[in-house]
Formats: sequence, structure tokens, C-alpha cells
Amino acid sequence: MIAVPAAAFAQDDPHALSPKQKRLPEAPSKLPKVERGKNLDFLFGALKAAPDQASAKHVEARIWAVWLQTSSDTAALLMTRAKTAMDAHQADVAMKLLDAIVKLRPDYIEAWNRRATLYYLKNDYMRSLADIEQVLLREPRHFGALAGLGMIMQELGQDKRALDAFRKALAVNPHLEKVPELVRSLSEKVEGRDI
Repeated sequence: MIAVPAAAFAQDDPHALSPKQKRLPEAPSKLPKVERGKNLDFLFGALKAAPDQASAKHVEARIWAVWLQTSSDTAALLMTRAKTAMDAHQADVAMKLLDAIVKLRPDYIEAWNRRATLYYLKNDYMRSLADIEQVLLREPRHFGALAGLGMIMQELGQDKRALDAFRKALAVNPHLEKVPELVRSLSEKVEGRDI
């Protein structure tokens, strides 16, 4: 760095920077809004067009990452803690955290989905279905919720509704594991075999 005499920045110098001009650039007060829907539209298109399972898994991971995003630092922190609690098999702690997130940010789709999963694991299908409904109202392409809906319908012996949910999940994400086999077996059961 070259030392410049202070006199070089004298007030009478027309090229001298005023104190206002010397400030570092600041972020705009309002950042441009990222169009989450357009990003998801692109990713869902890429998911359908994925040439192989590895590519599909990469795109699927990006979709999950978008779903996990929230503008609320509090909700993000609570979600991290809820995942930690679920991983540690502390279902009651995870449930309390997810309840708090849903109350705080009812627009946060993934909180509803995680809570639906937790209810499913506790065999509380009615509450799980209620949360899945909230997920699908906000994001009808949520293949995880659609697959979960299919699993619950199958558990409840409603094979036709299970088949419908699994087919919808596959229409969104043709690369889901195990779901094609479920569709095949349920198709035979519900619709019979071709002669």
C-alpha cells in the first residue's frame, strides 16, 4: 500500500472523497425477492427429465433444500433441533418443537411435513393426514407428502386411495424408490391383472 500525504485529500481538491463517499457500500434495505416458485418449477422439470437415478437424487436433494428454507431464523433453529431430537428418538421433544414451528410459521411447509411424519411413526394416522393435507394445500407437488399419504391409505386398507396417491407422487417424481413396486402390486389388487 502506498502512503499518501493527508494534504492530498484536502477539501479544496475537487477529486477528494467526501465522508459520505468514503463509506463502504451497504446492502440495500430491501433485498430482491427470490422467486421460490420459479426455482421449484425449474427443479421439478429437471427431476422429471433426469436421465438416471444419480441425477434425480441430486435434483431431489435440491428440492428438499428449498423446502427446508425459511425466512425465520427462529423456525430454522427450531427445525434443526427437531431433527436432532428425531434422530435421537426423542419423539416428544421433536413434537413440541414442530408444534412451535407450525404455530410460529404456518406457511412453513416442511414443518407440517415433518410433523406428519412424526405422527405417522406414532401410528396417529388421523393427525398425520391432517398435516399432510396442510402440506398439499401449500405444495401439491410434495412427493414426500404424497408418498406418505399413500402409505397411510394402504395401512388403513384404502388401496384405491393409496394407489392414487402413489401415482400422483410418481407423476411428480418418477425416480422415487419402492413406489413403482407399490403401484404395481396395488394396481393388480385394485384393478386386477390384464388378460
